Amino acid sequence: MDGQKKKVCIFNWSGGKDSSLALYHCLNDPKLDIRYLVTTVNDSANRVSMHGVREELLIRQAESIGIPLYQIRLPEMPGMKEYDEAMSRHLQKFKDEGVTHSIFGDIFLEDLRKYREDRLAEAGLKAIFPLWKRDTTELINEFLRLGFRTMIVCTQHYLESFSGKEITKELITTFPEDIDVCGENGEFHTFAFDGPIFKHPIRFEVGEKVFKEFKAPKDADDSCISPGPKQNERAGFWYTDLVPLTQK
Repeated sequence: MDGQKKKVCIFNWSGGKDSSLALYHCLNDPKLDIRYLVTTVNDSANRVSMHGVREELLIRQAESIGIPLYQIRLPEMPGMKEYDEAMSRHLQKFKDEGVTHSIFGDIFLEDLRKYREDRLAEAGLKAIFPLWKRDTTELINEFLRLGFRTMIVCTQHYLESFSGKEITKELITTFPEDIDVCGENGEFHTFAFDGPIFKHPIRFEVGEKVFKEFKAPKDADDSCISPGPKQNERAGFWYTDLVPLTQK
């Protein structure tokens, strides 16, 4: 490092493709020291907030990556005040441990970036966005070229047919033209199960698909807890359950 001090970081881990690609680049940056993978988890369902992936699979991801998992347990649909207060407590804990930066896999949502930066500034931390403003088609192609594999586990109502499918070059060609190929507008969420950041693949089988309707908090602003842009048409998502299998 030639005497250059490393940035001590937490990595905001959703378990999906954008997080995986961003983490890949961060792990190849000698200036970054990542202490935790931080994930918000639905405390009553024991599933990743919004994505609906089982906690057990989240734990297996972290074990395969080799970075400690830090869960922030939240109620099913917290309002922004409740969410912000919880995050503030945890950010203060991280700062007390010497963390200086928080890493996100966001790509182009300006409002969300500002929200994150403002909350971090209140805690005296800074944000890092490794994928910021990169072309999303370029990103998904890089993701696949590197050998990553990912399942679509959650979609907005009008994308039901894609829930439960693995993203491939062939599948991408069938996406509707009005959705972002990386789902950056909240069209879909994914679970990454293989690739260069993993010591071994995460084994699972595809379970049932269910539709869940819900009403987002009126003050919701964070993409981790609010539905996507077409929520007024029919508030809800299709979730495909992934059932853990014994690791070989």
